[in-house]
Amino acid sequence: MYGAHMEKVNLRNRNEREEVDAFLREFGLVLDQDADYTLVIRDGAWNPSAQGSAIVATCSTAKNVLKCFAVKDELRGEGIASALVSALIDKLFRQGICHFFVFTKPAQVPIFSSLNFKLIHCNGEAALLENGAYHIRQALEEMKRNYGIGDGEKAALVMNCNPFTLGHQFLIEEASKDNAELLVFIVEEDKSLFPFATRLELVSRGAAHLKNVKVLPSGEYMISATTFPSYFLREEGERLKVYADLDSSIFGKYFGKAFNIMKRYVGEEPYCPATKVYNETLKRVLPAYGVELIEIKRKAFGETAISASLVRSLLKKETIPDLSGLLPEVTLEFLKTCQGREIAEKIKRSDSPH
Repeated sequence: MYGAHMEKVNLRNRNEREEVDAFLREFGLVLDQDADYTLVIRDGAWNPSAQGSAIVATCSTAKNVLKCFAVKDELRGEGIASALVSALIDKLFRQGICHFFVFTKPAQVPIFSSLNFKLIHCNGEAALLENGAYHIRQALEEMKRNYGIGDGEKAALVMNCNPFTLGHQFLIEEASKDNAELLVFIVEEDKSLFPFATRLELVSRGAAHLKNVKVLPSGEYMISATTFPSYFLREEGERLKVYADLDSSIFGKYFGKAFNIMKRYVGEEPYCPATKVYNETLKRVLPAYGVELIEIKRKAFGETAISASLVRSLLKKETIPDLSGLLPEVTLEFLKTCQGREIAEKIKRSDSPH
């Protein structure tokens, strides 16, 4: 199978994309929306006598994540998996990417383990593995050193803050009251209308009065497109539950242990079905890793629970109402800056919920 001819799929071509998607559905998979590079091998590439040119194997990347991997059962052991993965890894290396993941079915774990991928976590439906310059335990130890995180018991919050609201600030303040140290992880994936650097700065400034609070990036192992694409795609159904379980398990198994996190706080979720499923999954999964999930009633403005989505919907209006009852001073001041006004204009033109 060495040197097998591979074809790059034009993902902008509807017919080519649908052909790959149809092949993947035979394996209970789909071609994910965020796939940015896809290779296929056709039957004629390995068997010159084959009639037609049906797809027999495929794999894609989404940034540094290998995914949507499938090989016809009768071709297992022919070296197809190795050829596909090697081609995609070579492509990533050429792009200067030296750390990558694979998101796959549990049955495929032995294939990727044989290619030097290390398993991060596997549940009944999905597995996440990594390969490259470092691994998750090294990354968390480096985070501990960089942010001066000690070994004492802690609580944690994980927030996107798109944008940072009075609701977020209230949740941080409430969690800080009952804990000697609180870690606030800001989702680092840059798929929100407010950029990560802005969100991190606003939360850091908005929590500066709380001396037992550290605000830090979440990294690529927590609510990222690697572990929880549904957070950004707003998928519903079984796939959402699988992603939520994977992300929750990684938090408890690795972050909980590395940082001695005993409690994780979330706000009640009255609006977003995906976040509600995620909170329910956290409540089910985290106790197995010794982490208690604590849900706090959201801060309200009048009869309405404050949320970032509510703020974004108000920013879409032609005449923006007074947001002082929803946003802390740091966010209000930011919206007056050139960058803030640009983001507000982008929100007006955008149909995205993020």
